[in-house]
Amino acid sequence: MHSLSRQLIVLTILFISIFCTQATATSEGFSRAVVLDDLSALRDSIRATHYDPFAYTSEATFEARYQQLAQSIVKPNYSLLETVNLYQSLISTIKNGHSELDFPVQPYLQYAENGGTIFPLEIAFEHDKPLVRKNYSSDQSIEIGAQIKSINGVAFADILEQIYPLISAERRYFKNSKLELFSFPRYFWRAFGETKHYVVELESNGVITSHRFDAVDVFSGFESIREEIIGSNRYLKFFDDSAYLYIANFSGDEAEFKQFIDSSFAKIKQKNIANLIIDLRNNAGGNDSHSDYLVSYLADKPFKWHANFHLKTSKLLKQDTRKNRDLTNPYWQAIMAHEDGSRFEYVVDSYQPQSEQKRFTGQAYVLINRQSHSQAAVTAAQIQDYGWATLVGEETGDYPSLYASQFHYTLPKTGIFVKISKGFIVRVNGSSKQQGVIADIVIKDHLLDDNDEILDTLLKKISASK
Repeated sequence: MHSLSRQLIVLTILFISIFCTQATATSEGFSRAVVLDDLSALRDSIRATHYDPFAYTSEATFEARYQQLAQSIVKPNYSLLETVNLYQSLISTIKNGHSELDFPVQPYLQYAENGGTIFPLEIAFEHDKPLVRKNYSSDQSIEIGAQIKSINGVAFADILEQIYPLISAERRYFKNSKLELFSFPRYFWRAFGETKHYVVELESNGVITSHRFDAVDVFSGFESIREEIIGSNRYLKFFDDSAYLYIANFSGDEAEFKQFIDSSFAKIKQKNIANLIIDLRNNAGGNDSHSDYLVSYLADKPFKWHANFHLKTSKLLKQDTRKNRDLTNPYWQAIMAHEDGSRFEYVVDSYQPQSEQKRFTGQAYVLINRQSHSQAAVTAAQIQDYGWATLVGEETGDYPSLYASQFHYTLPKTGIFVKISKGFIVRVNGSSKQQGVIADIVIKDHLLDDNDEILDTLLKKISASK
């Protein structure tokens, strides 16, 4: 059981965001001097490499947070988990979802393998309220949908204030989406460590009740029985005269992805389907090379996935480029050609549509929700701006005009892996408004049950319109 659960943790968490480290901590952890040195290196590298680190927060706020964290480092040694949490608390200050340290999988696995336990209630946010989504505890009287008011005497709002610095996001809505995605129990452990027993106050129908229960084993009581929100398997299915295409993500083997898209649209064409539903929900994003290939089956003219795409180069980025990139590629040549610290527009060629014989020409719909991340949000906006489909669902957590195009590097002494946004992408219609992609037909995605409100409602609308 443990080996299977360990594999599941690695596959699921790492699939969402890969945590890499070349850390060489001793059994006692990193020394205070090392932690301080790399905190300073992180501050400097954020300033040097991020396209605009102070787009959503002031430089004074960022510097004050750095000083606060530096002054808090007083112990002789810090564990990998403590160090990652410190650094994440600095990087989250700039409020950019693509600039972050990933979830610390290695300490979590080590904790789990040593018999660690975890909080047994998962949550979803409805109307900004934390509601019980899954109950893995021994107390079966806990109702799904009950609002969590406090845990061990601490108000839930105060608990969130301790967890939020561990999540990079532009706004609260996106932080809550990520907290749903990676799961509250994991983040509660990350912020507070192990707690064996819980007293939880819940409110349901205006009545507050108190519940006492124990933590559950990380492996057998949580990881081996839960389902991740992010999808992993692409598939095509049919509902009467509607085709439903679930994309899962825009990553992985490009040839396999294109083969799946080709095969799917060939079947759709063969069946002479009138309506196509493309599902970009619960999609972690990925590469524009994948998403553009999908869009080429809807497009009736050459297109781009952005209005403009700007990059910032830096000494650190150039060092990585020389070492790890193909210098015959025009993209990396542009990085090398500009002066350190300069910002420039990188022009991407238009993508060509499929031939009229191949592409879909019926009524297309694209499903989105708060878990349509990164390139999934960009693609939804792209399709909406060109007018090639009707968007259905709820607002995405990610902005479609966003700081992204991540640069990955490791800190010099701890070897901890960092991701920074070196680019700025503006959606096709040119708007850089700070909001997610807004659906044309708004339907809420209710996470407290197994019903698919968005898809089911859309299918009913299609059926009623015949």
